[in-house]
Amino acid sequence: MDDWVIETRDLCKVYRMGNVEVNALCGVSLKIARHEVVAIMGPSGSGKSTMMNILGCLDRPTSGEYYLDGDLVSQLKDDQLAEIRNRKVGFIFQSFNLLYRHTALGNVELPLRYAGANEKRKELARQSLIAVGLEDRMHHRPSELSGGQQQRVAIARALINNPSIIMADEPTGNLDSKSGKEIMDLLLSLNRERGTTLIIITHDITIAEQTQRIFHLRDGKLEDNL
Repeated sequence: MDDWVIETRDLCKVYRMGNVEVNALCGVSLKIARHEVVAIMGPSGSGKSTMMNILGCLDRPTSGEYYLDGDLVSQLKDDQLAEIRNRKVGFIFQSFNLLYRHTALGNVELPLRYAGANEKRKELARQSLIAVGLEDRMHHRPSELSGGQQQRVAIARALINNPSIIMADEPTGNLDSKSGKEIMDLLLSLNRERGTTLIIITHDITIAEQTQRIFHLRDGKLEDNL
């Protein structure tokens, strides 16, 4: 398969804390195909969050190469990474990361507002909320929504720029089993219907087993993937 949306070569990330160096990633090489659904698993401290930050263009590796859509992005400057991130990557977090003073509609509009887009902003946000089944909750604030509904708002926000990649960090971690299943069903349907590449960071093997491949990280190194 040669249609790789993500390819890393010998990624290393070293954090310096005073005189101490912490090797968060140690020579990680992987490939993720366009439209694929994958999970990245590992115990706490394995390097999952560091890997997500680099793949999502939130951080740069200390060494190694990262290609996104065939472009070498691992050594780009912060403003260049931000531009690519805003165009190509949508993020979903365990804690939802919603602004509680805004309605669901206002939260979903935020990425477009930050990007300076004004034309049809509200209509695009409305359509994104309809896509996740929240057409009757658009004007509710997060405190008026269930956990599953809040995560749907977060998904709608991640979709607003029509990204080619969705990165979901423990997307069901704060939800009960019924809501968690609904969220996974929604994410997988987005992959099927839109072709969005889906990368899920999770501790939960039952979540990971719903993906097409599982990457296992331990001590910053990639074990054999399934």
